[in-house]
Amino acid sequence: MWIELGHFAAILAFLLTLTQTSTTLFGIYRAQPVWIRVAKQANMATLLLLTLSGATLINAFLQHDFSVRYVASHSSLELPIFYLATALWGGHEGSLLLWAWLLSLFNTIAIWRHWSTHSRSIPWVMAILGALLAGFLILILFLSSPFERLIPAPGNGRDLNPMLQDPGMVFHPPFLYMGYVGFSIPYAFAMAALITGQASDEWILATRRWSLFAWLTLTIGIVFGAYWAYYVLGWGGYWAWDPVENASFMPWLTATAFLHSVMVQERRGMFKTWNLFLIITTFALSLLGTFLVRSGVLSSVHAFASDPGRGVYILLFMSILLLFSFGMLALRAELLRNPIQLESLLSKESAFLFNNLLLVVAALTVLLGTLYPLAVETLSSAKVSVGAPYYNKVFIPIMLGILLLMGIAPMIHWRRAILSRLKQDLPIPILLALLALLLAPLFAITHPYGIATATLMFFVLGSHLLDLFRGVQARRAAAQKETPPRTLPPWSALQQLLTRNKRRYGGLLVHLGIITMCAGFIGSGLFQQELDLTLSPGDSVQLGNWTVTLDSIGPAAKYNWTAVEATFRAQQGQTTVVLKTQKRTYSKHSQPITEAAIHTTWREDLYIVLGDLAKENTWNFRIYRNPLVVWLWWGTGLMVLGVTFAMLQGRRPS
Repeated sequence: MWIELGHFAAILAFLLTLTQTSTTLFGIYRAQPVWIRVAKQANMATLLLLTLSGATLINAFLQHDFSVRYVASHSSLELPIFYLATALWGGHEGSLLLWAWLLSLFNTIAIWRHWSTHSRSIPWVMAILGALLAGFLILILFLSSPFERLIPAPGNGRDLNPMLQDPGMVFHPPFLYMGYVGFSIPYAFAMAALITGQASDEWILATRRWSLFAWLTLTIGIVFGAYWAYYVLGWGGYWAWDPVENASFMPWLTATAFLHSVMVQERRGMFKTWNLFLIITTFALSLLGTFLVRSGVLSSVHAFASDPGRGVYILLFMSILLLFSFGMLALRAELLRNPIQLESLLSKESAFLFNNLLLVVAALTVLLGTLYPLAVETLSSAKVSVGAPYYNKVFIPIMLGILLLMGIAPMIHWRRAILSRLKQDLPIPILLALLALLLAPLFAITHPYGIATATLMFFVLGSHLLDLFRGVQARRAAAQKETPPRTLPPWSALQQLLTRNKRRYGGLLVHLGIITMCAGFIGSGLFQQELDLTLSPGDSVQLGNWTVTLDSIGPAAKYNWTAVEATFRAQQGQTTVVLKTQKRTYSKHSQPITEAAIHTTWREDLYIVLGDLAKENTWNFRIYRNPLVVWLWWGTGLMVLGVTFAMLQGRRPS
């Protein structure tokens, strides 16, 4: 009965989204606000109904209602309650319901927040978001229903995919979806601006926090996925240019370009067309990510759905969105023309323009590498793959160019650079870069990409610290000119500087996070050590400064799995640590799942993976020494702090 109630609630929600869209358009056409208020109430009711719908499905999991096909396919009696409660997004049907619920939630928050401040735009925003939600509910109700009954009901379910029975995969999809869906709000405001002919910077200001929030959650989701791949897949790495990884990375790249580009429109009234193009592309790439994962066209450890019919619908849905969006952009081309032109190639505007170009080219590079194998297979039935060598040759040089721009931008002014000031500022970053260049060989950094990355890291660090120092000095000088003059301590000046322009210095913190991650890329990418060997209890091996001894190997069991567990003792100087690695077999699945043993320090990870039985009481192992991997996670933390700080900024810097 409960699942039928959830199904009925989803149907009512679909009808209300149609009501929301149609009454909004009717109210706009007839200039009757009462119909727009009806649409607002319909939207609130839609959120409540979709919440009820999702709650009934979660309840079905918790009650082990295997008469529901989706529950039977993605849970079992033995599944721990933590995974039962989150199995809603363990398959494609529930994931799409989560997407729809998030879209309805964000729709409601946007209407509540902007109802009185953007009275001209918000009706169109409601109509656009209502149409988007209706499109997803059609997919859920007619092509991917999680409410189907299974008669007769089995006594037990098939269990959740073992690779998803991990905390990393519990949090990875919701954060990705919050990022994907979050960009629907800036997209809707951008389309409303085009439709109403008000393509000023007002829609940019209205959606600043939405854009930052979406970028932040998408970043966290991507890193959750990388961390999951690192400690679950057992291959010693965290990013393999997997097609589904790429699907989330592409909108991240264009969204990063958008966040930088909007600053030019706010400050100089330029790049209006660029910003509309970037937000449309970002949201379209978010839908493309859904198409790639949910259509079954990809072979990936992340892709667990296969339904070409669903894929065709999503592709058609995305095509309509692109035709509408870019069609409106073309129709409003005259409105977007701007008499303000670039005054100099050596200006902050030019730096942002080149940043846009490089990030878009980077996204196209990833898109080509992702879709090319699909195109070849479709046209010729041949199987091809595009792996790390392609991306390393094409993508890394682009990112090095972005690093260079990251270092140059803080030192140049709007309109045109002041050469005298530039001559004063450049020596310090250049000296730090030269120091890194000279010291790189002493740290065994000999690869050209490693040397270039290290050099640019210190160049960026120098320019950002110099920018911060100049700001503190300017704040202290301003205090001296007050009446009466006052002496402002450096710490107080820094505090004032940060609080008065949270967005700028939040961005600086994000850039420092990227530099930190670059150090992790150099360490783990160039200096990883790997041993493939067979060991028996009591055997020892030396890796770097670690002496690793296999103490024991035996059975282990918990919840719905049994395992072979190897216990190691690792010694480095006076430090001794115990590590346990497992090869698990879940009760409903025959494919074993790896659980790597990882000991992390600020310098390196010791990473051990249990392989197969070689002979009696002797097992295969892979042991890695991964330098500076933890710097990747630290860098992500800095980026999260930076974006959170930037979100505290008001509509304009004070």
